[in-house]
Amino acid sequence: MAAMAAIFYFSLDPFNRQLNYMPNTAKNSTDKSTNETSAIMPTYARLPLAFERGQGPYLFDDNNKQYLDLLSGIAVCGLGHCHPAVTKAITEQAAKLIHTSNIYQIPNQSKLAEKLVTVSGMENCFFSNSGAEANEAAIKLARLYGHKKNITAPAIIVMDGSFHGRTLATLSATANRKVQAGFEPLVSGFIRAPFDDLTALETIASNNQNVAAILVEPIQGEGGIRIPQPDYLNKLRQLCDAHDWLLMLDEIQTGNGRTGKFFSYQHNNILPDVVTTAKGLGNGVPIGVCLASGKAANLFQAGNHGSTYGGNPLACAAAFTVIDTLLTEKLIPRASELGNRLLKGLQSKLKDQAMVSEVRGQGLIIGIELNEPCQALTAQALDLGLLINVTSENVIRLLPPLILSNELADEAIDKITLLINNFADNRP
Repeated sequence: MAAMAAIFYFSLDPFNRQLNYMPNTAKNSTDKSTNETSAIMPTYARLPLAFERGQGPYLFDDNNKQYLDLLSGIAVCGLGHCHPAVTKAITEQAAKLIHTSNIYQIPNQSKLAEKLVTVSGMENCFFSNSGAEANEAAIKLARLYGHKKNITAPAIIVMDGSFHGRTLATLSATANRKVQAGFEPLVSGFIRAPFDDLTALETIASNNQNVAAILVEPIQGEGGIRIPQPDYLNKLRQLCDAHDWLLMLDEIQTGNGRTGKFFSYQHNNILPDVVTTAKGLGNGVPIGVCLASGKAANLFQAGNHGSTYGGNPLACAAAFTVIDTLLTEKLIPRASELGNRLLKGLQSKLKDQAMVSEVRGQGLIIGIELNEPCQALTAQALDLGLLINVTSENVIRLLPPLILSNELADEAIDKITLLINNFADNRP
């Protein structure tokens, strides 16, 4: 009742012109099949399932049924649920100080920034609350860089199949009409190119003098776990150097140890000008970061960008502990080892399944591509006690926590194989 009483609609009295507040109890309802209240905007097609608690790689629903979380909150809970070190950091910091604002010095922010600079090789960073906000900062850096080069309308090359967020600028950069539909006019200044196609980029370079930067995911997550040629990022670095462009990498999903390096670009021994990450950085506490180096490091000056909550003491305490745990428990090389186990196991078990087109991945970002749409598998996996999702309509996406044991990895392989075989046997 307290929540309902807080919901009002406005009515204007035609006689005394007073604004009246009336409780909107008549319109508020709950869908009994999903336990979803109509007071929430229907922006998500949620499954009829809610969780009460989590522990390590498991989530538990209100009937205490256990689910093996192979999605990690979409690459967020890399240390699993309720990791004791993160829980301790959050509770201790919350008991001292949660928020001050960036008007003042924030020691936790400085400590985290120094840690991130060390593990990334970058020079400095800006803290936000999400991946989309981190990408917004990157887009602003690119435009500022272009204007400093006297480009009147700076453009950023983005890739087909990309996903960079749902703010107006980041959805404009995203190559997904479902995300963009209904929100036109989109933000201008983005040039699309095929992913993993250097020839197309050379053509753009020859015909467009307004390019200031390239924004690309090292592995396309929402786009279907699309992995480019091994030297793709190296060639992008060379191309950007040749044309004086910024190389900006969206590592929202691939960062924080998921691919077997702290950042995916470290497999290629290169350094981008800008890299963004979020998701696994806070293990569930909202935080994002945009890191810069070289010619991008000193573009932002006081007043160019900001965030009320970005880099607050609580979020920074959690993120610092996440990085420290990843390093001290050697979970980053473990992600590579565990990913190889899952990848080889799935490839072996599914090699004779005609419905499977390919099993691919790097570290703990794995995609199983089927030759037809398979969105129904997300719900069907619940019966086997598995949490997965399907992206790009026909790619099962696995983003397990880095703390997964070998035994649970083998159990996951067996259950996913059973799930796909059942789906193939029972499809119309």
